Amino acid sequence: MDVITRKICIIGDFAVGKTSTVARFVHNVFSDKYLTTVGVKIDTRKLTTTGGVEMKMVIWDIAGTDRFSAVEFSYLRGASGYLVVADGSRTHTLDVADRLVAEARERYGHVPQVYLLNKSDLEDEWEISDERRAKLQSSGEDVFITSAKTGRNVDEAMHALAEMLDR
Repeated sequence: MDVITRKICIIGDFAVGKTSTVARFVHNVFSDKYLTTVGVKIDTRKLTTTGGVEMKMVIWDIAGTDRFSAVEFSYLRGASGYLVVADGSRTHTLDVADRLVAEARERYGHVPQVYLLNKSDLEDEWEISDERRAKLQSSGEDVFITSAKTGRNVDEAMHALAEMLDR
């Protein structure tokens, strides 16, 4: 069986759990230690879509930012899809995520994406309302409530993006 390779960029504000989400998806691990990503870190994992396509996802974990620089824009070049991560316990990170998507779309056009509202394990601190999530979903976005810590919906979000890329 042939393997298709797809470049996936994971984007979002600082400390929303991008690196932890990748670690959960690729290695099924979580660490409480916060390590700031400098530049970009690349990991891979293969999965099989429901259509039987074996897909190698090359995940570019881009350092957290609230606006893309020229270097970060260069990392996005050639991406087949985006994983857009916000921290459910900090509403402003969803605003940042929306801005980053708009900047990327302005530069590179529409690219399939899924939103991950991360840190669902911090239910007591959750700030993103059900109404805000529903508004995002009604605009046509695939939205997953995730936790890199527990693994909740991380694989499901990644598989959803892979299905989009298999169409």
